[in-house]
Amino acid sequence: MLTWKDVLHFATKGNPTPEKRVEKTDAEWREILTPEQFRIARQKGTERPFSGELCSIYEAGKYHCICCNTPLFDSTIKFDSSSGWPSFTQPITENAIQYHKDISFGMVRVEVLCNSCDAHLGHVFPDGPPPSGLRYCINSVSMQLEKSEKNE
Repeated sequence: MLTWKDVLHFATKGNPTPEKRVEKTDAEWREILTPEQFRIARQKGTERPFSGELCSIYEAGKYHCICCNTPLFDSTIKFDSSSGWPSFTQPITENAIQYHKDISFGMVRVEVLCNSCDAHLGHVFPDGPPPSGLRYCINSVSMQLEKSEKNE
């Protein structure tokens, strides 16, 4: 289980090696993404709080990167943070996410990206529930839910 100490280590010392890499030009990304998906995932935008369609969905399944379809989060670790964005306590695997120190907007945060294609997902904070204490605050537009049967 990842902790805040692990997140800070990755953000400062280097990220885990991804399972695969997906590289495309901006033109190629624009061909497969909507303008809003491109703005958020490729240009590091943010959707308005409480506007994302995945914010209040708690169906069983896996959340995949909108750009490259890499599995990022499992529905079993999603929780209601009341932040206005889908929130998770852990990535689906340690190497699914990459971490970068973000000093934009006059604050220090840790940005999270898809480790396979560098899509901007959101940020992670050390104010989540036990046992990890992590809150991955993710843009709905950056993900797609692949629903599964509850008994899988």
